[in-house]
Amino acid sequence: MVDFSQDFKGKRVVVTGAAGIFGGWIAKAFANAGAELLLTDADGSRLASAAQEIGKGHLQHVADLTSDADIKSLLSAIAEHWGSADVLVNNAGIYPSGFLLDLTAEDWDRIFDINLRAPFLLSQGVALQMIGKGVKGSIVNISSGASRKMRSTVVPYCTSKTALDRLNKGLALELAEFGIRVNIVEPGFAPGSDVSHLTQEHIDTVVGNIPLGRISSPEDAATAVLYLASDAAAYVTGATLTVDGGNSIGSLAVFQAKKKAL
Repeated sequence: MVDFSQDFKGKRVVVTGAAGIFGGWIAKAFANAGAELLLTDADGSRLASAAQEIGKGHLQHVADLTSDADIKSLLSAIAEHWGSADVLVNNAGIYPSGFLLDLTAEDWDRIFDINLRAPFLLSQGVALQMIGKGVKGSIVNISSGASRKMRSTVVPYCTSKTALDRLNKGLALELAEFGIRVNIVEPGFAPGSDVSHLTQEHIDTVVGNIPLGRISSPEDAATAVLYLASDAAAYVTGATLTVDGGNSIGSLAVFQAKKKAL
């Protein structure tokens, strides 16, 4: 991984969904670069395990991002400990599967509460703290190629990520005058989530259609997040960095009758 230690030594970084796959990888990358972390997740036991794996000395705060009270508590914890963060990574997200005709209003609301409403409220709250403390910080939203590539049975997820893309650009536009940059990273496919279990058949099918032919490594998305939050990206805002091995470009499926040797 690229050495970002000069950019993040002593910097204060908040990572939501820190007990998840990408959250853990991103948090560990910041920790290795010398950052001070505030890790948050809805699952306290999994958060404690993730924090222990990352190393001692980092703050933990359990928060259910569907709860306004928990979001306010998280923002208060950031202010109490640091006054302001330097970096916010809105990583928390859910990926439930189900057909639209079977979806309840409660299902829809939960997906949008976590995938869109929480990033808005946290970005708003952290940005106000940054402005109050004169911090020219960075916000990185974790999205997906699903924002551009609709997928059956996960339409609400895709829709929430499309909306997050627009929110990202709006935040970047309005926070630029304060020196706060807002960008998106779209990670690649990484099976193994405790929240969204995938069968081996599904995993094999997805990997078979990724142009670069493999799942995401712990370094792929994390390096992109650190880059966008670093001084190397000082002139980058409102951007989307896709790190998915080409998975969201299109389909590799070919009708064999039309496939010809070069």
